Amino acid sequence: MTLTTAKWTIEDYHRMIAAGILEQRHVELLNGEIVEMAPEGESHAYSSDEGGEYLMYLLGERAKVRQAKPITLRQNNSEPEPDIAVVQRLGRDYRQHHPYPENIFWLIEYSDSSLNKDLEDKSKIYSSVGIPEYWVINLRTMQLIVFRVPTDEGYQSKETLTQGYISPLAFPEIAVSIKQLLGSYVN
Repeated sequence: MTLTTAKWTIEDYHRMIAAGILEQRHVELLNGEIVEMAPEGESHAYSSDEGGEYLMYLLGERAKVRQAKPITLRQNNSEPEPDIAVVQRLGRDYRQHHPYPENIFWLIEYSDSSLNKDLEDKSKIYSSVGIPEYWVINLRTMQLIVFRVPTDEGYQSKETLTQGYISPLAFPEIAVSIKQLLGSYVN
């Protein structure tokens, strides 16, 4: 017997949310499947919060830093909730829709228990819709993994960093401290 899973569209997913079906569930839509999100541990919550505040300070009015909010990827029926999405400042447009790929400068996931999902599944999803840059902070090893050059098959460039500075593609004039982004600048 072959099992076939039912795939959901973004519209289906929004109707379920509006109807309250997913009210007590911490889920996201990935490739048409509703996927449970891992609970946030202390290290994850601290690091992603500090990283978000740091990027808000660095970027100022250049971009909006959205923390743990959905993005809409219609091309593959996905509505993930990255820890940080650095997006265009579109003001009230975001009352009508979450950021689309063309609105996204780069995404960041802080990862511990969801490391495989973030490195494999999400990187392919983000790459396939053309998001130019995706960063994963591995909280187990305190490393920043930078994905760039998106294709339909995945990102063509992958670099692992633990110190120094990195400039995002969208803002080459900005130097992001890897130590601060990892949340390891405070004892």
